[in-house]
Amino acid sequence: MPKYLFTAKNLKTGEAKGGELSAKDEKGVASSLASEGFVPTSIKMIDEAPAGVSVKFFDRFSTVPLKEKMVFTRNLAVMVSSGLSLSRAIQNLSSQTKNKRFKAVLESVQADLQTGKTLSEGMSRFPTIFNELFVNMIYVGEVSGNLEMVLDILATQLEKEHDITSKVKGALIYPAVILVAMIGIAILMLTYILPSIVGVFKDMDVKLPAMTVFIMSLSDFLRHHFIASGVIVLALLVGGKVFLATKTGKRAFSFFLLFMPIVGNIVVKVNCARFARIYSSLLKSGVSVVDGLGIVSRVLSNDAYKKALVSAISEIQRGTELSVVILRYPKIFPLLVPQMIAVGEETGKTETVLEKLATFYEDEVTQITKNMSSIIEPILMLLIGGGVGFFAVAMLQPMYSVLENIK
Repeated sequence: MPKYLFTAKNLKTGEAKGGELSAKDEKGVASSLASEGFVPTSIKMIDEAPAGVSVKFFDRFSTVPLKEKMVFTRNLAVMVSSGLSLSRAIQNLSSQTKNKRFKAVLESVQADLQTGKTLSEGMSRFPTIFNELFVNMIYVGEVSGNLEMVLDILATQLEKEHDITSKVKGALIYPAVILVAMIGIAILMLTYILPSIVGVFKDMDVKLPAMTVFIMSLSDFLRHHFIASGVIVLALLVGGKVFLATKTGKRAFSFFLLFMPIVGNIVVKVNCARFARIYSSLLKSGVSVVDGLGIVSRVLSNDAYKKALVSAISEIQRGTELSVVILRYPKIFPLLVPQMIAVGEETGKTETVLEKLATFYEDEVTQITKNMSSIIEPILMLLIGGGVGFFAVAMLQPMYSVLENIK
């Protein structure tokens, strides 16, 4: 059954919405919308295999920073509100950007606009840069005539996304630097310092403890097979990345993150903030509840949230409210989330409630990231102390054995 993109309006309440429907033909779409009290303002069939949407191999390794897209969207919103044509606005922005990849993409989008294509069609050819959320919101803005408003909503969404991502990354820099320094010091000790110490043990007829034997073997391997060690580490990193790209890997990593001490709490708050902010933006833009949840489920990175939202879509289509479905997932959606959504459903102000919920969790993430160093410092101290203690015990035990033999 073919799928259609649509926008519609309720003539009584003035409510506008858009999204995707499966029907035999356009009349079927109109009939389905009429049963909900909506009159279609545009209906367009979705091609099953649209041309030019394939991702080139080298495009997978090139990216455009979120900040670059954020600035582009905000500037585009200002230019459109000033009465500048889309083609001229894109041309101006492409000449201003310093990112060569983004510049080439914007020039291609502008060329599409000049041939009669819409902005959403031009952007959909670059899914690694303009994701499904971006393209769908632009499309709804075009067909509803509210592109200026949608661009403003999208720019705000990207700004909040950039803000929360920057705070989380900033909080992780300190522990990452400490861990890298620990690994570097351990490698130096194993390759340069320990060989001179353990050389004494090899000349003695003393039974060495298992810890000492392990460290000596590791030291010998690093010194004599340094390139092989690098290859093994690289293979593990590549293998890990490939595994995480699989469905099993994504599920395992999502589960691991959610149940990690400290990190799990941050993951829950970040994903709740993203869910509320993105879903609110889509509803404000006129996307339907079902289509909005579908887009959010594909945008969120954590597999546990994807699974919960996909389940919610089928439940909502059978008449169940979103708050009731989300209540079944207390480990990933704290009780506040379904409670707030229930209030929105009862009052008919779901977008407003979701926006407030997003702001609440964004503030929570800000507070956590501010206190991150004080939370992580004791854990890092324990790790460093444990590592130093392990090396110390491994080196001191043989010495005590030698002294006992002398006595």
